[in-house]
Amino acid sequence: MKTSLDTDFFDQTTARKPHGASVVAWSDAIEGLSLWRLWVTLGWNDILQRYRRSILGPFWLTASMAIMVIALGVLYAELFKMPIREFLPFICVGLLVWNLLSGFLAEAGVLFTGSESYIKQIRLPYSVYVYRSTWSKFVIFAHNFVIYFGVLLYFQFWPGAVMLLAIPGLILVLLNGALANLCIGIISARFRDVPQVVTSVVQIVFFVTPIFWKPELLQSRAYLADLNPFYHLIEIVRAPLLGQMPTAKHYLAVLLITLINLAVASVFFTRYRARIAYWV
Repeated sequence: MKTSLDTDFFDQTTARKPHGASVVAWSDAIEGLSLWRLWVTLGWNDILQRYRRSILGPFWLTASMAIMVIALGVLYAELFKMPIREFLPFICVGLLVWNLLSGFLAEAGVLFTGSESYIKQIRLPYSVYVYRSTWSKFVIFAHNFVIYFGVLLYFQFWPGAVMLLAIPGLILVLLNGALANLCIGIISARFRDVPQVVTSVVQIVFFVTPIFWKPELLQSRAYLADLNPFYHLIEIVRAPLLGQMPTAKHYLAVLLITLINLAVASVFFTRYRARIAYWV
C-alpha cells in the first residue's frame, strides 16, 4: 500500500520538472474537490464528535451566540445611544460573519497537524483537509444563522430581494477563509508557535473591526476602517442582510483581497505541499 510519504517522494521528483510542482498542486485541488462525499462526511463527523452525547449538539454554539448577540446588542445600543431596532440586527450579522472568519483562523493551526494519522497512513489529496474544514465551518454558520431569522421576526423587518447578494458575498468569505486556512495550516505544520500568534492577533482584530460599533463613529478617521480587510469581508454579507446594497468600494477591496490570498496560497501550496507529511 502506497503511503502519503511515498506519494510525497514521488511528488518531489515530479516537481523537479518544469512547472511540475504547479501541475501536482492544481491536480491535488481538483482531485480533492471530486472527493466531496468524503470531506462532507469527515466535516460533519468532526461536528458530531465535538458534541457527542450533548443534548443540543452543535446548537450549543447557537445558544451561546444568541446570548452574546442580545447582551452586546442591548449594552452597546445604550452606550452609543442608538435604536435597538437598528443596532441589534447590525451586531447580529456582524458577529455571525466574524465567527465564521475567526473560526477559519483559530483552527487553521491544526489543519494538517490535527490530521496526522490520516496524512501518514492514507493517500489523500491535501486539499481534502481544507475542504473538510471549510464545510464544517459552513455547517456551524448555518446553525447560527437561525439567530438572524429570529431577529427579523422579533423586529418584523424584512430586507427584501437585496438580501440575495449575501450569497455571493458568503461564497467569497468562504473562499478567502479556505485560502487563509491553507496558508496558516502549512506554516503551522512547520512552526508550532504560529497558532498561538494567530490566536492573539484574532483577539485584537475583533476589537478594531466594525462588528459591535459602526465606522461612522470614527468620524474624520473613518478611513481606518477601510484599511481593515475584515471589515470589507463582513460588509459584503452584512449589508445585504440588513437591506442595503454593498458599495463598489467593498467589492473592489474583497476582490483585491481574494486575488492576494489566491496568489499567496498558490505559491505556498505549490512550493511546500510535498513537505507537509514530513512536517506533521
